[in-house]
Amino acid sequence: MASPAKEIARELLPLVRVYTDGSVERFEGSLYVPPSPNPDPQTGVSSKDITISQNPKISARLFLPKIEQQDQKLPILVYFHGSGFCVASAFQPAYDRYLNLQVSQAKVVAVSVEYRLAPEHPLPAAYEDSWAALNWVASHSTTQNDPDKDPWLLNHGDFDRLYIGGDSTGGNIVHNMAMRAGSENLQENVKILGAFVSHAFFWGSKPIGSENDPNKPKHYVGSDSKSFASDPSLGHEKSFPSLVWSFVYPSAPGGLDNPMLNPEGPGAPSLAGLGCSRLLIVVAGEDELRDRSVRYHELVKESGWKGELEFHEDEGEIHGFYIINPDNGKVNNLIKRFADFLK
Repeated sequence: MASPAKEIARELLPLVRVYTDGSVERFEGSLYVPPSPNPDPQTGVSSKDITISQNPKISARLFLPKIEQQDQKLPILVYFHGSGFCVASAFQPAYDRYLNLQVSQAKVVAVSVEYRLAPEHPLPAAYEDSWAALNWVASHSTTQNDPDKDPWLLNHGDFDRLYIGGDSTGGNIVHNMAMRAGSENLQENVKILGAFVSHAFFWGSKPIGSENDPNKPKHYVGSDSKSFASDPSLGHEKSFPSLVWSFVYPSAPGGLDNPMLNPEGPGAPSLAGLGCSRLLIVVAGEDELRDRSVRYHELVKESGWKGELEFHEDEGEIHGFYIINPDNGKVNNLIKRFADFLK
């Protein structure tokens, strides 16, 4: 006897569906690839998985480039993956491959954070997990020979060169971590030297720039490499970014103009408070989110923020292209751009 069809409670297609019995279905392929405790033959990078917290459950994949000297100190990159706060993983093939390439080019110790996902854990859970992960990293700056600490960070991390970075919703997390670090100290008073905000998920209740153009391509890429787009005929409130935010943070104060999504929304704090000394903003020319990051760049400049601001655009490219298509000719150039920033 066939089991009765489950009833759909809500969904965010083509990413995820929630049923009335509480179960969640994600429309993706395999999300896990094992780490490489032995150096990768192509890049020389080693990786391992660690637990940051049991309650809540926060983990990470750590990456270490080939070490030339036992006491060699390297910059630290804490990375936050993208894909709508509701799918993807630090342990999936696309992010494992990207971090391998980035770590080998930039010669950094990287911590790729596995934060909790909506809808099981709606926002602000991902923000709280990301802040906890940052503090866990910072806690290694003064603790030596502690069995609960990670030896890669203890032996090779240079805490005067702490960077954070992320793509898409991960770029949004980077912005919010930098803002929080501007008003709240990390453990051991560690400071964030630099941040890169790539193809960032910013949005708002009122369209700006090309969001007003129904003929402008509106490309997104899921973490399973399938391309999809907003339907302009449905209007701004039903655009894909609007639907994502409503799905992952249904109780967000201010809705689409919540300051965590819209840096110039009502009551948003001044970007002069960004808690880092260097900031790189990266956009893709055919990304529906492009104009939001261009505006973010303008807002940072106008705020009076005292740091060093950089901007990079890949014309003709779509959202997340360097994560899902490493064979794209522009990917090596962009990874080198990130590496130069991290050095």
